[in-house]
Amino acid sequence: MNEHKSTAPLFHITKRGVIPWYKGWMIRGTALVLALVFCAVITMFVTGENPLMIYATLFDGAFGSSRRIWMFLQNSAMLLCVSLALTPAFRMRFWNIGGEGQMLVGGLAAAACMICLGGKLPEALLILLMLATSILAGAAWGGIPAFFKAHWNTNETLFTLMMNYIAIQLVAFFIIIWEVPKGAGQIGIINQNSMAGWLPVLFGQKYLLNILISVVVCVFMYLYLTYTKHGYEITVVGESEPTARYVGIKVEQVIIRTMLLSGAVCGLTGMLLVSGTEHTLTTTITAGRGFTGVMVSWLAKFNPIWMIFTIFLLTFMERGAGQISTNFGLSQSFADILTAVILFFIIGSEFFIQYEIHMRSAQKEESKHV
Repeated sequence: MNEHKSTAPLFHITKRGVIPWYKGWMIRGTALVLALVFCAVITMFVTGENPLMIYATLFDGAFGSSRRIWMFLQNSAMLLCVSLALTPAFRMRFWNIGGEGQMLVGGLAAAACMICLGGKLPEALLILLMLATSILAGAAWGGIPAFFKAHWNTNETLFTLMMNYIAIQLVAFFIIIWEVPKGAGQIGIINQNSMAGWLPVLFGQKYLLNILISVVVCVFMYLYLTYTKHGYEITVVGESEPTARYVGIKVEQVIIRTMLLSGAVCGLTGMLLVSGTEHTLTTTITAGRGFTGVMVSWLAKFNPIWMIFTIFLLTFMERGAGQISTNFGLSQSFADILTAVILFFIIGSEFFIQYEIHMRSAQKEESKHV
């Protein structure tokens, strides 16, 4: 009697075809619900609190007061701005990891104008000069790696990443020069008395102008990428450089032009942080948005409109997790853990959107031959 056991694997993974957009968002929604349940269970075991209280705290952290709502919108707007800045480069398959540095040099340019020219120029002219210098500084910081990539095919990921560290040290150098008082290691609030270079307050809301600018950038980027010749060229270069060259697209020009735009919007974001939000300059003013923006752009499939919803979700989770730490007497590290768990589930859901798991069909595991 011979026995032949089945050697078929228990499951195998295959790449999905194109699925309807609503199915993709259903998978993401399921992942989000599972993440919330998992976070509630973790917090319940740590604090002994009712899970419903935990969910209520999440919403309270993001929307519990008018101030929290405005902070939520401000944080979302700044993250949206830098995510939009990185998107053209990513569509082109140019992996710009230098958003942090490009924001920092933009903020440095704005701070330099505020410190050196505050009170010496009319306020409107000063703000216009800050806007121009910040955009130019960010564009230059993005253009350097693009130039080397276009002409010598350097690794843009490492190049842009290393330029972040150069920007950090550059900001640190000028902080020592401008520090008040000497030896403090920080600049403090710039032009606190005169408010020279501070963005104007609209309708009594200090963050409203930042939010409106971010919305304008979002609309511009959507139209630019979707309906312009430049946007079409970016997509073609991203899909296949040989094809782009074959149809007459000058790939080197597209790379440099796109990274100038990416850096310019990052520089604008740096100015908004310095002039419209913090009114100071530190090496940590970007708060990691340059790296978070990479994830936002990727999760939204490089679509500026979908980015808004992705950012709202991430900002809600971040502020809600922070409120959980505050209300239950936990350290900020616990909030970071909850945020990381949620991001893990959301990012992991992309696997199930791209791939499908097939279990072994019911069959006889062994056959007998007499």
